[in-house]
Amino acid sequence: MIYRTIKHIIDFISALLAFTILSPVFFILLIILLIVNRGSAFFLQERPGKNEKIFKIIKFKTMRDQKPNEYAHNLNRVTKVGNIIRKYSLDEIPQLINVIKGDMSIVGPRPLLVKYLPLYNKRQKKRHNVRPGITGWAQVKGRNAISWDQKFEHDVYYVENQSLTLDIKVILLTIKRLIKPEGINNNDNLNMPEFIGSK
Repeated sequence: MIYRTIKHIIDFISALLAFTILSPVFFILLIILLIVNRGSAFFLQERPGKNEKIFKIIKFKTMRDQKPNEYAHNLNRVTKVGNIIRKYSLDEIPQLINVIKGDMSIVGPRPLLVKYLPLYNKRQKKRHNVRPGITGWAQVKGRNAISWDQKFEHDVYYVENQSLTLDIKVILLTIKRLIKPEGINNNDNLNMPEFIGSK
């Protein structure tokens, strides 16, 4: 399929353009977070990408560091500034760098934790046949309001039906959600229970 072949080029150009346009916002948030987080503006974490290749995802740091012997829920560690940034998904902006580097796509299954890799069944593993995305079909179809099994079904559906039309649909639905935010802290497992494997 031609689109799958040129998708990486489209991603690179789109991410470069988006980062250029959003650079004023990027640097303003960078300065604010450097002050609020005392010199630490970014959150880096290893995630599996295409073909399960490990890379470091880049996000703006929106939570305070966990103290030794502290068992606070992630939601309780989100800073006031971080809460605002998460509301409008501004913490995702640095992932455009991941797209430019070739680790990620604009649209694709969200990259989850490395420790989940041994827990996927054969069908769920298909989510790693493509580059992970900043946004994806599962995100616009329910995000963390749906179960893990439903989320993985949406991911596999995207992999099996990847097309320019589907990507444009995901992007438009993502923009709609950004204009009217729902589920403020619902990104990347903040509210989701840990995945322990499917039955």
